[in-house]
Amino acid sequence: MEVTATTKARAGGADPRRWSALFFIGLAQLMIVLDGTVVNIALPTLQRDLGISDGDRQWIITAYTLAFGSLLLLGGRIADYTGRKRAFLIGLLGFAGASALGGAAGGFEALLVARAAQGAFAALLGPSALSLLAVMFTEPKERAKAFGIWGAITAAAGAIGLLAGGALTEYLDWRWCLYISVPIALAAVVGGGALLTESRHEGKARFDIPGVLLVTGGLLALVYGTARAESDGWGSAPVVCLLAGGVVLLAVFALVESRVPSPLLPLRVIADRTRGGAYLGAGLAFIGMFGAFLFMTYYLQAVKGYSPVRTGVAFLPMTVAVLLSAGGLTARLLPRVPPRALMVPGMLVLASGMLWLLTVDPGTSYARGVLVAGLLSGFGAGLIMPVAYDYATHGVDPGDAGIASAGVNTAQQTGSSLGTALLNTIAASTTADHLDTHAPQGADPAFAKQAVMEGFQTAGVWAAGIITVGALIAAFLMNTPRPGPAAPADDAGSGEGPRDAAERSEPVPSRP
Repeated sequence: MEVTATTKARAGGADPRRWSALFFIGLAQLMIVLDGTVVNIALPTLQRDLGISDGDRQWIITAYTLAFGSLLLLGGRIADYTGRKRAFLIGLLGFAGASALGGAAGGFEALLVARAAQGAFAALLGPSALSLLAVMFTEPKERAKAFGIWGAITAAAGAIGLLAGGALTEYLDWRWCLYISVPIALAAVVGGGALLTESRHEGKARFDIPGVLLVTGGLLALVYGTARAESDGWGSAPVVCLLAGGVVLLAVFALVESRVPSPLLPLRVIADRTRGGAYLGAGLAFIGMFGAFLFMTYYLQAVKGYSPVRTGVAFLPMTVAVLLSAGGLTARLLPRVPPRALMVPGMLVLASGMLWLLTVDPGTSYARGVLVAGLLSGFGAGLIMPVAYDYATHGVDPGDAGIASAGVNTAQQTGSSLGTALLNTIAASTTADHLDTHAPQGADPAFAKQAVMEGFQTAGVWAAGIITVGALIAAFLMNTPRPGPAAPADDAGSGEGPRDAAERSEPVPSRP
């Protein structure tokens, strides 16, 4: 394994500009996650403006997360081989351009293309940003603090996006929910260009094109099949074929990755039990988080009649809960306790937030309903995200930093895509069935609102069940013992902190 001279130079001591650089890397991460949710709160408005059907509305969200998730592994490898700083800056500029095109879109198709382009550039930007963070912070306490900040940004950005989306939609126009990314991206380009140091793997660049096609096709088939289930039914031939085809393509992808000389996702990266648990935890947690954002947004606007701005303000307590949990509690505990001691309780608290929807009806007050669900969801997410991102990149060969970062981002975005499609389908189908079965002719609006709540509650139970299964998996997989004594200073530049030796029962294989 070879690294550039700049990476070697940094091995002798920590980069003195690392905390300033973290601000601009965090700004990029804020933009990536914000764009996954800022459009949520504007969705009812833009849906009416562009004439989008209820069945198609989810694709405005899913086009972004699916393109992001399916191309992340390729983006991580591009960052490793071409330079993480270079990939970071190109991703920012491309994201800004796609955001501008989306804001100017005149119809559903144009907006869909722009959102997919945003996701594609985010797939280059996301792993390069996280891998830059991973190679800059190697001392355990500093790393825990940096990843606590990173996790807080990741988890809170969704709620911040809802607040920003509400204000922009009500006082300007829904198109500004896309335009807002342009100045953020340009600011990150200026700061990142000045402060970041280039690092890359100097091996020969070989890209696994069959792997890219297989994993992209598999994820597309799974998400599209889940979306079609709303209109065609889970047992219909097209849905069954799409879902089965997606599973087969992903299985073939795993087989190909074990045989090709330069795999898109080397199996050594995901073979570690704790790292695999981090990937699963991030993916399953985002199913619940995106479900919470989607359902609570529509509940507040469509059922309670909140304005977009009032809806955004209603999510502020969730943001505060995330910041206190991730930036305060988790960052302090992360160097001291095993990862599952934070991941498992966090996932159970997040699941309880989804189950709280069962207590909510159209007449429930904000304080007794959405506020409680938001606080539980935010606190749980703040326990999960820093741990997932930290342990997803621990112990990997420095040359694999980009692909390891892409792995956890892939789990996150795939969970978002599949979760949004699955939970939206369950909610819409339950609402339609409730209306068909129980609604008398000319049902009053109150009955229609109750039918909508039936859909949200059913989907919330599913989300809670999925997250609970994830908690059980994390409890079994993430069996890392407590960290040992501090490593010698000479090890600081290797990308391996004192937890690395403690958290692996076997050494991670090095790159050939």
